[in-house]
Amino acid sequence: MTNGPIFGAMLQEFDGAARILNLEPGIWKILTHPKRQITVSCPVQMDNGEIEVFTGYRVQYNITLGPAKGGIRYHPGVTLDEVTALAAWMTWKCAVAHIPFGGGKGGIICDPTRMSRRELEALTRRYVAEIIDAIGPEKDVPAPDVNTNDQVMAWIMDTYSMHVGHTSTAVVTGKPLELGGSLGRREATGRGVMISARESAKHLGFDISNATVAVQGFGNVGSISAQLIGELGARIVAITDWKGGVYNEKGLDLAMLNDHVRQQKTVAGFSGGTSVTNDELFALDVDILVPAALENQITMANAPSIKAKVVVEGANGPTSPDAHRHLHDRGVFVVPDILANSGGVTTSYFEWVQDRQGYFWTEKEVNDKLEAKMCEAFNAVLQTALKYRVDLRTAAYIVAISRVATVTRMRGMYA
Repeated sequence: MTNGPIFGAMLQEFDGAARILNLEPGIWKILTHPKRQITVSCPVQMDNGEIEVFTGYRVQYNITLGPAKGGIRYHPGVTLDEVTALAAWMTWKCAVAHIPFGGGKGGIICDPTRMSRRELEALTRRYVAEIIDAIGPEKDVPAPDVNTNDQVMAWIMDTYSMHVGHTSTAVVTGKPLELGGSLGRREATGRGVMISARESAKHLGFDISNATVAVQGFGNVGSISAQLIGELGARIVAITDWKGGVYNEKGLDLAMLNDHVRQQKTVAGFSGGTSVTNDELFALDVDILVPAALENQITMANAPSIKAKVVVEGANGPTSPDAHRHLHDRGVFVVPDILANSGGVTTSYFEWVQDRQGYFWTEKEVNDKLEAKMCEAFNAVLQTALKYRVDLRTAAYIVAISRVATVTRMRGMYA
């Protein structure tokens, strides 16, 4: 297998933790190779009558702890390298969260913004038919990702159910509530970010109810993180999105901001504060910074200007390796993505459990269970960081690799 740059970045993070663990060479080899990479061609008759053939991928990186788990993205820039790296990160995220899933990821090279609903449904169903033997509640459980949503999950569930001859709700998570989705799932990633921020403040000895917070990104994760951290009493002083941002040192009125975003589709232009750019947001003198937009937003170009005590990574991969080292060396407490945003996959696990038992929990039960799992994961990573005197990202990898390696050794070699 040739390693691309994204998979190479994952290996870099893996290697540092594996060395600290003195991981034996055989286990090292197993854990740095994907179990299965599937490439499929998906012919679709388009609305104009012409046939297009789309390339789809599904990678099952490691299934030692349980079924593969991970989203499916629809994007023109999807590559096998990217999907493989994301499947590896899902392996470590599930292991850090201490849930019985391995790591998987899928993607189709397409531009969904230029496709009709019928074309997207046809593409989804053909893709599922092509990978049908590899997925299932006990094999591989997909979920929404970039440019996919609960409707796409409904089509996947229906296609799979048609093939197996019975309704199988547990084959995907992130479904509509009516089809076996879970209460609390939409807010789960943001809730996990809030719990990570709260526990960080506790550890560092400052009062989160008096803290100031800046949030980059106001999509699902950013908006819910801001709302829930705000409910703890913290002041959300700045928020940016793809078009602009707003700053108010006394704290933003989030209810009014949400109304503005619903109407204008952007934070930019909100009258409850002064405008602020991304670079200005990162340089603000705040207690907590939540990057919840895209990957690679904190780099050596802006990391030296960050004044926050805590950075809680709501997005996947928002901090470059160099920038992370720089922040850690300066004493900034960085809660890594594979811990901070694992509330989403943890509640996906809860959805899968509810589907399999055919019994559904109240939203309070889901949130209480998420609280317990996130606190357990945070404390395991924090204690590991203190024990090995490393940053939280390395500690999260140590926890994850150690768990997968232990079970790999117990299961032994099948030959």
